[in-house]
Amino acid sequence: MGTLTFHIILLGLMLVSGMAPDAAPAEEYIAVELPDESVPEPPAKEPEPQKERPLPPEQAPNTAPAVSNRAVNDALTKEQNSMQRDRMLDDDYRKEVADAERLVADVNKQLSKKTPQIDDTPMPEDVTDGKKPEDISNTVYSGESNIHYELDNPPRYHRKLPIPVYLARGGGKVTVDIWVATDGRVTRAEVRTAPASDPLLSEYARRAATKTLFNADRNAPNPQKGYIIYTFVAQ
Repeated sequence: MGTLTFHIILLGLMLVSGMAPDAAPAEEYIAVELPDESVPEPPAKEPEPQKERPLPPEQAPNTAPAVSNRAVNDALTKEQNSMQRDRMLDDDYRKEVADAERLVADVNKQLSKKTPQIDDTPMPEDVTDGKKPEDISNTVYSGESNIHYELDNPPRYHRKLPIPVYLARGGGKVTVDIWVATDGRVTRAEVRTAPASDPLLSEYARRAATKTLFNADRNAPNPQKGYIIYTFVAQ
């Protein structure tokens, strides 16, 4: 820097004094090394990761209504299922109550019927007095009861045959074994088979059998065994 300043001053003095040099001196280049005073650039900073900024309320996704709607739908579904189960239970309960009421009504209806006493119930009789033996059938048809009997070796026919008209609820067939004396009286009667629908049928049939009277036969076994079948028609 000092050398350069000197030359600048010297050139200025020459110009002021009017001295012109004879020949323009060749331009000299002076290399001046200047200290490297450049400031090194700071290292580039890595960009910081951008933090997600919360969206404004008007731009935030509307998830609350979806959650709320799902909760409402679940609640409605549970309520509907509960109501359906309640309706099914109510239907079953009403059906059971209706069945019980019908059963009670049937029982009361049956109990309200007065069961006739055997001794108090009149028995119409099929009497064969005045008829020829060949005209008498061993099967008698009546509205409430049908009767058929077998008494063979020798064959016998009835003179008086009581016809049970007991109002049987279930109806059915009763077979009564009988033992008949030579004078035609039934000396013994035992029920062989009877339906379980009405226990009184067997006793009613046995009573009717004991009141039956057959024709007398001195040549018949004493007693002579046979049977009577009573078929009761349900009333």
